[in-house]
Amino acid sequence: MSRPIRARIDLAALRHNHAVARHHAGDARIWSVVKADAYGHGLLIVALALADTTDGFALIELDGAIALREAGIRQPILMLEGFYEAEELPAFAEYGLTTVIHSRAQAEAFCAVPLPVRLPVYLKLNTGMNRLGLNPDEVPAVLEQIRRSRLASSVTLMTHFADADGPRGVDWQMQALSGVTAALPQSLANSAGLLRHGQTQADWVRPGIMLYGGSPFPETSAEELGLRPVMTLASELIAVRDILPGQRVGYGGTFTAERPTTIGVVACGYADGYPRHAPNGAPVLVAGRRCGIVGRVSMDKICVDLTDLPQKVGAGETAILWGEGLPADEVAAAAGTLGYELFCALAARVPVVEVG
Repeated sequence: MSRPIRARIDLAALRHNHAVARHHAGDARIWSVVKADAYGHGLLIVALALADTTDGFALIELDGAIALREAGIRQPILMLEGFYEAEELPAFAEYGLTTVIHSRAQAEAFCAVPLPVRLPVYLKLNTGMNRLGLNPDEVPAVLEQIRRSRLASSVTLMTHFADADGPRGVDWQMQALSGVTAALPQSLANSAGLLRHGQTQADWVRPGIMLYGGSPFPETSAEELGLRPVMTLASELIAVRDILPGQRVGYGGTFTAERPTTIGVVACGYADGYPRHAPNGAPVLVAGRRCGIVGRVSMDKICVDLTDLPQKVGAGETAILWGEGLPADEVAAAAGTLGYELFCALAARVPVVEVG
């Protein structure tokens, strides 16, 4: 017998969310962002499910890009941080990858390596995020350098929005972009830009979290955006016990019962990717009803308060940690983090089951 915990990946929901992205994208083409093992959902699982519908895939891991090609993926593949060493460029040529160039040094390295084929290039522009990207005044020289090298089959401009999900919006970054060569194709919108800022559609959009059924907006649920959860992390109660007022639960006794309390023990812990810092009251769905965590999350187990359930439950009852019926964004907010982190933290020891 294996532990009852499972991560169910709903491919029909994934394709539905991609269709929502397509609706918002208008005439723009879609890079489906599959970095970090497709946000913890499984790189090949997601890519193969979207292979007939998306226009391209975007990630940062070279081994992942090669795995996509070897699995038969023929769409364009965009390497969001480009190459890390010039020695990687022959692999970019062999596997037909699109490289991002985000610095003068990277541009110089690209132009210095003779390649058997010309590669599509994305120039990343820093418009205010202040992480990666060329400053606007660097773009003309870098663009001229790349064109002189004759190693680029095409050049596209891209940027990344710092506050597309917040009150500041994108207009200030769009203004920084407006002074750069307008003749270049552009890739601008992330999930938040795509859903909220129609002016960011441009030529290619780059949805990430929305594909997996997460909302990029803290004040708007994924359901309100028409999105469906792709990952459902579910387990079971492996024990149920009654405790008296004054008795405590778990390491350090961070929960003390104030009344006769029924405690359920769920086979899931931080070694499975559940956030250890989730507090008392963080929601868990048991028998279709919301319960709250009590006590400290341990490596393999979580305790929940079953006292107010309308029916008695026992070992073997289903417990949903997030997903269908319990949005990951809500669990993440209770734990002071983001749905992105919950998805990406899913541990390798958790079996994955594909449906749909």
